[in-house]
Amino acid sequence: MKALVLSGGMGARLRPLTYSTPKQLVPVAGKAVLEHVIDNILAAGITDIGVIVGDRAEQIREVIGDGSRFGARITYIRQAQPLGLAHCVLIAREFLGADDFLMYLGDNVLPEGITDIARTFAAHRPDAQLVVQKVADPRAFGVAEVDASATVTGLAEKPAVPRSDLALIGVYFFTPAIHRAVDRIRPSARGELEITDAVQWLVENGARVKASEYLGFWADAGNADAVLECNRRLLDEVSPRRLGEVDDASELTGPVVLAPGARVVRSRVEGPAFIGPGSLVEDSRIGRYTAIGGNCTVRHTRIEDSIVQDGSSLSHLDGLSASLIGRAASVTAARRHRLIVGDDSRVEVAS
Repeated sequence: MKALVLSGGMGARLRPLTYSTPKQLVPVAGKAVLEHVIDNILAAGITDIGVIVGDRAEQIREVIGDGSRFGARITYIRQAQPLGLAHCVLIAREFLGADDFLMYLGDNVLPEGITDIARTFAAHRPDAQLVVQKVADPRAFGVAEVDASATVTGLAEKPAVPRSDLALIGVYFFTPAIHRAVDRIRPSARGELEITDAVQWLVENGARVKASEYLGFWADAGNADAVLECNRRLLDEVSPRRLGEVDDASELTGPVVLAPGARVVRSRVEGPAFIGPGSLVEDSRIGRYTAIGGNCTVRHTRIEDSIVQDGSSLSHLDGLSASLIGRAASVTAARRHRLIVGDDSRVEVAS
């Protein structure tokens, strides 16, 4: 079995961070979302992975490489325009060949993994197996109608009046039967080849289409609040590792990951937390659910429940929380409010 990971989206809901960084590379719990996706794929026993990329292809390639550090083989497939999930299957046909495959959206976080669902698919080989989860408001999702035997009887994309509360969560298993379905559908009203239309074609033409319910935490890391929630959930899973330096005047409590080259000086770090390689925390308090990237500097600062990306510096800040700070950013205290804010930013100032 192969895997097809979709990583070509623009991430408009995460601007301004995604003006310079693909949304799949936004870090949670010290690793890019896309790296967590690859970990789940490898855990399911799949090592031959195709990655659909768009305009940010080189950035993704720089982080992920050829897959050798994961024990995988990565093939990059360029999508010139975002023309739908089924279009991704179409342009990946040479890579996929006649193999069964897993299709996985590259901004999805599923900490409990998909290993059991992958085994079910391999054992029974329906033409398609959709991973679903019950949601409070199905109108924002592709929705599957499922009978008592877990057979999919119909699909709808963002229905105004949903007939089911089972949302498609961006993980699909297919046999080569999906290629015929993709050839038979036409672009939707928004000009895209919809994977829901392709699966609906399978349903209407007598194919076996099954659904597997995922019961763990799932989020599309597509906006700041979702990214922070993913960070919390994944940090809850970390085991303490102290590979950096902690001086005698500092204290680490709870599960804290201190990466190689990181230093904690006259500070307190409360886990779960992550301090990236080469970062310095000095005269500060790092609260729970904080992930600090590599080569950052944090001085005289109290911060909690936040993500600080690589190369950033924080200084003389008191009570920073629920924040998402981009790469190479500088945030410092001043006697008066002064903002230099780019397009599509969101700023919340206490007053």
